[in-house]
Amino acid sequence: MTLNPSDWQAIALTLKLALVVTVLLLVLGTLLAFWFAGSKTWYKGFVESLVSLPLVLPPTVLGFYLLIALGPEGVIGQMTQKLGIGLLPFSFSGLVFASVVYSLPFVIRPIQNSIEAIGTRPMEVAATLGSSPWDSFFSVVLPMSRPGLMTAFILGFAHTLGEFGVVLMIGGNIPGVTRVISVHIYDQVEALEYGRAHWLSALMVVFSFVTLVLLHFINRNQHKGSNSYGF
Repeated sequence: MTLNPSDWQAIALTLKLALVVTVLLLVLGTLLAFWFAGSKTWYKGFVESLVSLPLVLPPTVLGFYLLIALGPEGVIGQMTQKLGIGLLPFSFSGLVFASVVYSLPFVIRPIQNSIEAIGTRPMEVAATLGSSPWDSFFSVVLPMSRPGLMTAFILGFAHTLGEFGVVLMIGGNIPGVTRVISVHIYDQVEALEYGRAHWLSALMVVFSFVTLVLLHFINRNQHKGSNSYGF
C-alpha cells in the first residue's frame, strides 16, 4: 500500500511540528534545567511540580484546560489578542504551544540529570579564570551536558510525534493545518480504513523502536566514558 497525498501532508505537518517544538523545548528546557539544578529557592519545588504535571495528567485533561486558557475568555487568550496575535486554538501556533507544555518535563529531566552530574566544581574553576556565569554556562555546562541534550532532543522529538489527546483538543482536525499523523490514523480507523491505519501505525512503531535504540546507545556510551550520567 502506497501513501496518498493526505498521508504525506499529515506526515510533513507532524515532522514540522516536532522540529519546531523540539528546538523550543531545548532552549526553554535547558534554561529551566540549569535553574532547577542550582536553585535553592523555596518555590523551586512548586515550579518543578507545575512543569511536571503533564507526566501525571491525562492528555485530554491537559488539553481541555489549555483550550480554556488559550480561548477568548482565557488568561493567555486575552493576552494573545491584546498583542495582536489572535487566538491560538485550532491553529499551528496553538499546536506548538500545547506541545511545548506537554513535552517539557520529558526534556528537562535528562538535561537536569546531566547538569547535576557535572557538579559545581567546573563552574567554580571557570569563575576563578575570570569567566562570567553566562560564559561558563555556554563554554562549560553545555558542552559537558551534551549526552543529556542529545537524549532530550530525541525524547522531545519522539514525544511530539506521538501526541494525540492534547493536539486533538487544541488543534482539532484541520487538513494541512492541525491534522498530524496521530489524528490522521484515528481518522482512518473511524473510516474503517484499517489497512491504511495499520501501515501508518507501523511507521510509528518502527520510529519509536529506533528512538529507543538511539537512547540505549547514548546512555551506554556515556556510562562507558565517565559513568556520571543516567536517565
